[in-house]
Amino acid sequence: MFRGIGESAPAIGMLGTLVGLVQMLNTLDDPSSIGPAMAIALLTTLYGAFIAQLIALPLADKLQLKAEDEMRNQLLIATSIQKILQGENPRVMTELLSSFLNPEQRDSLKREQGA
Repeated sequence: MFRGIGESAPAIGMLGTLVGLVQMLNTLDDPSSIGPAMAIALLTTLYGAFIAQLIALPLADKLQLKAEDEMRNQLLIATSIQKILQGENPRVMTELLSSFLNPEQRDSLKREQGA
């Protein structure tokens, strides 16, 4: 959802710019109204880019990373339960399950086992 917001926010900002420019062109006979209309037109572009780049897309990336971590954890749990039910040797299970860890975590686990 947030990825979709991030991808569409700049386009919506451009639509706001077009609306602001139409308002500006409608009031060309009154020079004092050109500035505020131009400001609205430019601000909508800024808002669209701001929402996309500083809010929605970073949030979507963070949620995706969390979902991938959760999926990896669920797979780790399912594999662990399956190997326990199969009566797998604990040392073999340790080696198998350590493959789910990143290299730093693997090194930490080896240091703990060595101590």
